[in-house]
Amino acid sequence: MASTDRDASYEHLHLSRALDGRVVGLRFEHGKANEVGSGVLGEIERLAQELEEDPRAVALITWSERASKRGTPIFVAGADVTERVGWPDDRIKQHVRWQRQVLARLGSAPVFHIVVVNGVALGWGTEYLLTGDYAIACDDAVFGLPETGLGILPGAGGTTELQLRVGPSHALRLGMTGERIDADEACRIGLVQERASTVAAARERAMTLAGLVAKRSPSALKAFKTALQKSRGMSQEKRHELEARAYERCVDLGEAAIGRENFDASRRGEAMPWGPKR
Repeated sequence: MASTDRDASYEHLHLSRALDGRVVGLRFEHGKANEVGSGVLGEIERLAQELEEDPRAVALITWSERASKRGTPIFVAGADVTERVGWPDDRIKQHVRWQRQVLARLGSAPVFHIVVVNGVALGWGTEYLLTGDYAIACDDAVFGLPETGLGILPGAGGTTELQLRVGPSHALRLGMTGERIDADEACRIGLVQERASTVAAARERAMTLAGLVAKRSPSALKAFKTALQKSRGMSQEKRHELEARAYERCVDLGEAAIGRENFDASRRGEAMPWGPKR
C-alpha cells in the first residue's frame, strides 16, 4: 500500500494515507501484543470522528504485522486488563460502555472498512473485526472469545453484534465454549469473507478493493452504507422508504447528474469529477 508518512499526531495508532487521502491505513503496533487500553481506545474514537468529518476518506484498511518474541503473529491479543487493576466496579462498567460506544462509532463511519487479520485475534480482537465491512483472514489467523471463562462476557459488541455476522448458533458456540477457530472455519461461518496466504497478499487485495471504492461517488457511498446499516430490523415498507430517501439525497447533492454526464467514462474505469452540486 503506497502511502504518505505516518500521522505523527497519534501516539499509539500508526496511520497513513493513499490515493490522495481517500484510503486511510491503520496499522496496529503498540504495547506488548497490540492489547487495547484507554490510550488506544481514545485514539480510535478520534479516528472515527475524523472519518465522519473528512470528505476525502472513503476507505479504511486495518492490519497488523506484529509478532511475539516466539514469532507468533498478532492482530489484537485482547483488551489491556492490567490497567484496570485496582479500579472500582463502577469505573470498569463505565470503561466497557465506552469501548462498546467507540467500536460502534467506528463501525458506522461512512467508509468501506476492510480488516486484514494476521495472527491472534482474541476477545477484543474478534470484536474489532466486527467494526469492519469486509474481512480478509491470513493463513495463521486465530479467532476466539475467551471472556465467559473469565467471569464476564464479550462486552464490546461480541455478545450482541456477532450474531448479525455469523448467526445465533455460531455466536453462541464461540461465546459459550471459548473455542478458538482458524481462518478456514472463520471463512466458512462468515466471520471473514476472504482468505489470503500472507499479510502482504491480504493487504494487496484490500488495496485493490479500496481502489475500486475510491473511484465512486463519495456521497453515494456514504448514503449507501448509512441506509444499509439503519435498515436492519425494519419492516420492508420502512426499508424501502429509507432507501428512497438515501437515493434522493444522491440526486439532491448533484453527484447523480455527474454520473449520468460521465457514464461512458465510468464504464471505462476512469476517474470521475465528483464534487458538490454545480
